[in-house]
Amino acid sequence: MLIDTYGRVATDLRVSLTDRCNLRCTYCMPEEGLQWLAKPDLLTDDEIVRLIRIAVTDLGVTEVRFTGGEPLLRPGLVGIVERCAALEPRPRMSLTTNGIGLKRTAAALKAAGLDRVNVSLDTLRPEVFKTLTRRDRHQDVLDGMAAAREAGLTPVKVNAVLMPGLNADEAPDLLAWAIQEGYELRFIEQMPLDAQHGWKRDGMITAGDILESLRTRFTLTPEGSEERGSAPAERWVVDGGPHTVGVIASVTRPFCRACDRTRLTADGQVRTCLFATEETDLRAALRSDVPDETVAELWKKAMWGKKAGSGLDDPSFLQPDRPMSAIGG
Repeated sequence: MLIDTYGRVATDLRVSLTDRCNLRCTYCMPEEGLQWLAKPDLLTDDEIVRLIRIAVTDLGVTEVRFTGGEPLLRPGLVGIVERCAALEPRPRMSLTTNGIGLKRTAAALKAAGLDRVNVSLDTLRPEVFKTLTRRDRHQDVLDGMAAAREAGLTPVKVNAVLMPGLNADEAPDLLAWAIQEGYELRFIEQMPLDAQHGWKRDGMITAGDILESLRTRFTLTPEGSEERGSAPAERWVVDGGPHTVGVIASVTRPFCRACDRTRLTADGQVRTCLFATEETDLRAALRSDVPDETVAELWKKAMWGKKAGSGLDDPSFLQPDRPMSAIGG
């Protein structure tokens, strides 16, 4: 079991499969991209599956989320999913993606055992999408989401980040569209994880701003803390139901006390938090031919040292050196 000194138990594993991405979102990385990890530094498919097996069979993990960068750029993704689906007990498996490659991969991922997807889409306007991502791929994302829905990778959840001066006014339109299409929409406050360290609290679109905007068109009723559990999103019932909308307020309403996550970077480092400044190297242990029990003990020791919170409200907060693409959102 992955327990920390505050009694929290990590049962949700986020696995970054690559730091590479085919978009250049302004809140994530510079236009020219980043210095990607060298291939020998990345975990191999076998190493990823081994770590997930240890997490599931020895450490009590019940849910696995594949992330990136953009996980659909990982050549062995379908095989990794298929091998993890064969584990006993079988974990629930999902994928966070920008959606560009979903049209061609959704059916294969479903057949391999993937349960559902989260797709990032910040705007319904193609020209704003191009400005935000520096790529003209808006229709590809919409097509990918439709393919995921058709393949049964449901519920298809949509993650949206609102940015001042670009898409700050789109919250009601995004919600109306998500309801029409049968997707579950969740707004995420912009977090200090950009590679260029340009994030500023002043001027960011907060959860309060988002809810105020949504209420100009919809009636929102809090779903309640019992339904939320350890989920990061606070959810509201829209116009009496059955549809809901979520807001992940990582900055203004942190949910650290209920956090149940542990994270693996694409190069095999354990991170206890998105905002952690320290990591524990499991890749070196794997490549030293140590037994599973040793790897599990290293993992447990790392999680035992997890801090009480993200530290975002501390005046001394330092943004992690590693960008979100390397950490895995």
